[in-house]
Amino acid sequence: MDAVWMVLGALSAAAGGAFGWTFTEYALHNWAGHKGKGRNRFSKDHLRHHSKGDWFAPSQDKAKLAAMVAGTMLPVAMLAMGWLLGAAFTTGFMACYIGYEVLHRRLHTHPPKGRFGRWARKNHFHHHFCDPQVNHGVTTPIWDRVFGTHVTPQIIPVPERLAMVWLLDPATGDVHKDYSHDYRLVTREERRQQARRKKISAALATA
Repeated sequence: MDAVWMVLGALSAAAGGAFGWTFTEYALHNWAGHKGKGRNRFSKDHLRHHSKGDWFAPSQDKAKLAAMVAGTMLPVAMLAMGWLLGAAFTTGFMACYIGYEVLHRRLHTHPPKGRFGRWARKNHFHHHFCDPQVNHGVTTPIWDRVFGTHVTPQIIPVPERLAMVWLLDPATGDVHKDYSHDYRLVTREERRQQARRKKISAALATA
């Protein structure tokens, strides 16, 4: 019976670590990344990712950071909860961090599969191309809902120069028909026209 309780306790601690990651993911993207405005290393990398789309911080840098976080979290968690629960909590947290990294990259490099894949891409690319102040969660919208930064995406305008490879039909260069109900391509000329209209509107507003 004691073994059963130990297993249940470890599973609960791992779930707690996973839940802790979801908050960390939101905090990093919103508060450290965007509100950091380039004043810290993560913010610089995150804003560069936004401006280039397919750029990601080097994997070795992420591996070093993961090792540092795990090496700090594990002894603290074990001191607070005991060796078994502390190890389980840290494992749950780090497993979700690794899962996030894999998912985030695949959103940019692979087409959606299933309902979650479609949701995750629309949610993430609304953040990229519509409003970087909303939809900070990549794996879950839970903290965006808690902090009032969740928006349900409609059709997402994707700038031509930042379009994901999987989004485009090689035969036409436009959005593939399988994804045209979720995305539309914004050409350079359309962006120039939008910029001109904004300048005219701003000039009229101050006249």
